[in-house]
Amino acid sequence: MPGWRLLAAVIALAGYGWLSHWLMIHMPAQPWTVAALFGPLLAAIGITGLKRRHWPTLAFAAACIAVVVAVVAHGGVADVRRLYVMQHGAINAVLCWTFAMTLRPGSMALITMLGERVHTNFTQAMRDYTRWLTGVWALYFAAMVVISVLLYTLAPWEWWSFFCNALTPLAAIALFAVEHLMRYRRHPEFERVSIANALRAYQSHSAGAR
Repeated sequence: MPGWRLLAAVIALAGYGWLSHWLMIHMPAQPWTVAALFGPLLAAIGITGLKRRHWPTLAFAAACIAVVVAVVAHGGVADVRRLYVMQHGAINAVLCWTFAMTLRPGSMALITMLGERVHTNFTQAMRDYTRWLTGVWALYFAAMVVISVLLYTLAPWEWWSFFCNALTPLAAIALFAVEHLMRYRRHPEFERVSIANALRAYQSHSAGAR
């Protein structure tokens, strides 16, 4: 992925996050807020199911989109905040499960699988590190779910919205950055890998999982 496209994607995601936060604070129950916050996610799930020809995923996305359309057509809902919390929690729970399931005994960790695709000389120390890193990401996504529930239960709605739309992506970026620095300091044997190569490895892994 060219650098300008990556930058544009980051800017677009940041803008969408702040727009989501503003809508959640000022118009949480309006129909266009529901459409703006749920529509892109469900469309992405549906497109993924269609590309992979995974009909259960496509059917699930279609059913959810139908519910969103019905909510919008009826002018929104009285208390939509719980839906937003469930959406945020479900995304992070699925990601946690995706990483954690590859840590079962006898299984190859997700980041280890990706690492073997981009590194020509993949040592046992690198396998151990990438397995540990897979566990770190699984714990990160689990922590996002726990913090989300605690904030929703104990703190003002504005705090939860800021955490969901601003702090969650910033925390992921911070974890990426800290891990990147630590990796090459503690394990200089790792070859330098561009973001484009990492994305191609992930796409190759995803295609092989179809």
